Order: sequence, then C-alpha cells, then structure tokens
Amino acid sequence: MSFQDQWELFVDSFWKILLPGLTMTIPLTIIAFALAIVIAVIVAMIQYAKVPVLSSICRFYIWIIRGTPLMVQLAIGFYGLNSIGIKIEAFPAAVLVFALNEGAYCAETMRGSLEAISVGQIEAGYCVGMSYTQIMWHIVLPQAFRIAFPALGNSLIGMVKDTSLASNITYAEMFMATKRIAGKTYQFMLLYVEVALIYLLFSTVLTWLQRFGEKKLDTYGVNQ
Repeated sequence: MSFQDQWELFVDSFWKILLPGLTMTIPLTIIAFALAIVIAVIVAMIQYAKVPVLSSICRFYIWIIRGTPLMVQLAIGFYGLNSIGIKIEAFPAAVLVFALNEGAYCAETMRGSLEAISVGQIEAGYCVGMSYTQIMWHIVLPQAFRIAFPALGNSLIGMVKDTSLASNITYAEMFMATKRIAGKTYQFMLLYVEVALIYLLFSTVLTWLQRFGEKKLDTYGVNQ
C-alpha cells in the first residue's frame, strides 16, 4: 500500500474510530467512574469509622479486586455470569466490572485522604454541636476530596485507557472498531497507532481538566 493510500485510510478511519470513542468509550467511562466514586466513598467511610463486620467485608472486597486482573474480572462479569444463567449485556457488564474495580482502588485513595484530616477538626465539630453525619458531610469529606482529587483524576485517565479491554467481552468501543477495520485492511500498525493517538487525545483533555480543577481547588483553599 502506497503512502497516499495509507494516508487516505488514516483519514477515512479516523471518524470510524473516534465515533465509537465518543458514543461508547466515553459514556462507559463516565458512568462506571461515577459509580466507582460512590462505592469508594462508602467503602472508605466504613473503614474510616471502623464499623464492625462491614470493615472486614470492605477489606475483603478490596483484597479480591486488587489481587485479580481486570481482564479476568471482565470475563467473569460477562461470560461467567451468562454461563450460569444470569443474562447480562456487554455494556452493563462492563459498567459493573469497571465500577467495582475502580471503586476498590479509589476507596484506598479516599481512606488515606480521610485519615489525613486532623482529628482536632472533628472534635471542634462536636464542640459546636454538630452530629457525626454533619461533621463528615461539611468538614471531613470536602477536605478529603480536595486531597484525593489528583489521585482520582489519575484513576479516571487510567480508566479511559482500560476501557479498551471491554472489546474482549464484545463491547463495541473504539478499540474493537479499530480491530475490525484492521482485520479488513491488514494495516495493523497504522490503525493501532491511530487509535493510540485518539486515546492520547482523550487522556490529554482529561489531564488539562485535572490541572484546571486542581488550580480551582487550590484557589478555593487559599480563600477559606
């Protein structure tokens, strides 16, 4: 294939790869990460409060997730569940697995951030008549999120790249679209480099947003 033919293929395939990225990869990332944050906060707060039994269950959950490959978790969440009669489509399976996976890692980030908050601030909250829930909601969690923001931003960027694994459970995100085009044209190097550049584009945009958010949080902290 000549250089001109390769360039035409590169241009023609760009939108065919980018469109699934915008309509499949990005929605999967946003929904799964939002759920992961909810899971992370709940798990982190249970461990922070040292709730009997529940703390042990949370530690077991984190141990299982962090000790097994994401690809295996996806296979269990899709092929495994379907094999035992629990019918689930590729998208909800991917959302579930990515949320549980990222939730475990973000939970540890949140737990560390919660423990970084001075005990004196909690005691001060009690002194002015606040309940435990009010202290957590108005004092501890806002500061914990500010501390955890850079690490959570990195986790989000990592999830965008990890969504490429969803192609292995038949979810038609942009890496699967690339594989289909490559299978027809046999231009594997060209097309895989192209999809890598699109992932890089997504990651770069998120990196800019992360830095913008960090600056805003720093400004907010100075004004408090």
